[in-house]
Amino acid sequence: MLEHRVLKSLLGAWALAACSAEETAAVEVHLGGCGPCADEARRLREAVGLLQRPESLDLDPALRTRVLESCLDRRPPRVPLPDWAAPYDAEAARLDAPLLQDIGDAEWHAPVRLRWFDGRRPASRRTTVAGVIAHLLAVDGLVAVALGLDDPLAGRAAGSATPRGRTEAYWRDSHFPPTRSVRVPWREQSHQLVRTVSFTGGAGKLSVPYGGFELPLHDAMLDRAFECWVHAEDIAGAVDYPYEPPAPRHLNRMIDLAARLLPAVLAARRRAGLASPARARHLVPAGKPGRSLRLEIEGSGGGEWLIALDAPALSASLEWGDPHGAVASAEGEVAHVALDGAEFCRLAAGHVPPEEAAAGQLGDREAIRDVLFAAASLSRM
Repeated sequence: MLEHRVLKSLLGAWALAACSAEETAAVEVHLGGCGPCADEARRLREAVGLLQRPESLDLDPALRTRVLESCLDRRPPRVPLPDWAAPYDAEAARLDAPLLQDIGDAEWHAPVRLRWFDGRRPASRRTTVAGVIAHLLAVDGLVAVALGLDDPLAGRAAGSATPRGRTEAYWRDSHFPPTRSVRVPWREQSHQLVRTVSFTGGAGKLSVPYGGFELPLHDAMLDRAFECWVHAEDIAGAVDYPYEPPAPRHLNRMIDLAARLLPAVLAARRRAGLASPARARHLVPAGKPGRSLRLEIEGSGGGEWLIALDAPALSASLEWGDPHGAVASAEGEVAHVALDGAEFCRLAAGHVPPEEAAAGQLGDREAIRDVLFAAASLSRM
């Protein structure tokens, strides 16, 4: 038996669950017969409750991935998902649950501003949360059509070739503004895309037309994963919902796609007079090493890429493996740019003007400016 003064001195430790088992038992027996100590213990417990951070009711965004990996370790899928389609599968699932499942009916009409860079300046278009999902449905339909699936624009404005044209057609031809009902066809289509590429294994050298350019199927799926994540953040910002970046391995694939497309975009901007012209001393034979910029992406999912600056004869296609341009080489490095991974993705999404990108820069300023503007020009509605 402990004295009253000893038991009273243990109340603070008891409230913090820091007593030994014997001390806890002694204090709790004492509280049953001592009113003043019981009142003090109650006040201490309430104070401890105020000091603790409330636990979020939201599921860990990585929980689904961990559960699936655990299940697949025990029983491999009968039809495995191609590794290059995993980012799209993950980002569509994250957008659907918990984000879209958690928002109320009124929040589907919350205003959202889609932002991109039109090659010269920032551009934007006002819509709603439901309108963003309709946009994803319409543009994902380009991949669906390439795979032989139904076009979600059938009966509305089928045949529109560009992402923006398809989106505007879908919005314009809807009898009413999009509501939460658009979630079901979008999610069904995303499931169909994942199932189809799993069964076909990539459909050989199938490419997906985007109007003015084409992407190989595996790059188109990465593009759709990136846009799904970017617009999920747009929606999360509109409804004040916390949203995490993709898994590092998926983020690395998205950044790699953007880096591989930069030489073609830079060449297209040069042809349009939007980038510094190629000078005679910079021209090199096709397929030979030329000037390069080292792009260093820091943080989760980052890495280093050499970007070819001298690509004089690319076609209108943005296919990254075009053999008619110069190739990047460490020996030809004339500039070095370092950006945080999230900052680079915001730049590539058109959410950060290229002049404001927080980049560490070293070397040829003209080359650096051209590459930053080319990165912003990857964006579109």
